[in-house]
Amino acid sequence: MKLIDAHCHLESADYAQLGAVLDRARAAGLVHAVVVGQFQGPGDWGNALEVAAAHPDFLSPTLGIHPHEAARATEEDFATLERTCARPEVRAVGEAGLDYYYDRSPRDVQAEVFRRQCLLARTLDKPLVVHVRDAHEDCEAILKEVGLRRGVIHCFTGDTTAARRYLDLGFHISLSGVVTYKKTEALQDAVRFTPLDRLMVETDSPFLAPVPHRGRKNEPAHVVETARKVAELKGVSLEELAAVTTATASGLFGLRVA
Repeated sequence: MKLIDAHCHLESADYAQLGAVLDRARAAGLVHAVVVGQFQGPGDWGNALEVAAAHPDFLSPTLGIHPHEAARATEEDFATLERTCARPEVRAVGEAGLDYYYDRSPRDVQAEVFRRQCLLARTLDKPLVVHVRDAHEDCEAILKEVGLRRGVIHCFTGDTTAARRYLDLGFHISLSGVVTYKKTEALQDAVRFTPLDRLMVETDSPFLAPVPHRGRKNEPAHVVETARKVAELKGVSLEELAAVTTATASGLFGLRVA
């Protein structure tokens, strides 16, 4: 069995013993993980690129401006993002998007920063990693406006109607440990609705650990539990689910996996 964690955060501040974390991931069947780099504040992009560069056979980075931090990004930060995302080892733009649940940046600013990153992904011909919460209609409208049809809705927690919006646009759906939680029937129905070859699995580490690890720090090895639940919902074996989602993630992000 071979699995890819399609979205994780592996900042040094969260994982002092990263080598051990990666060893556990490999032991669990992972062959690769997509490490999402995020804007932390003016001039500060964390260390996702450095972490990925230290393990190029196993980790591939992305870079983006999260909607929470949209209001803090300067023009210099946008210039840095454009230069960095153009580098071949950076596999996607994002995560970027809209978050109307927390509203940590004004919605008009979120929309403009999201739109600029959509345009960047289109210009670079790279996929876009999308964060969206309580904003599906506006998210769909911006993706349509830009004409972007290549990317993934990460940590999807919507219903079948929301899933259909993104599938119709050509996007993939990535599922986190949330799908293993109780009272997520609408999400689980959306998983049943979504074609198997449009799904990916992720941890969003260090957040959202799946059952039976819920309440503890998440890590890439735990993606197997999410995969197990998705396989159950799709009525396929864990091995088939792993093979299909790994092929999908490899194709979208241009990954070379063993």
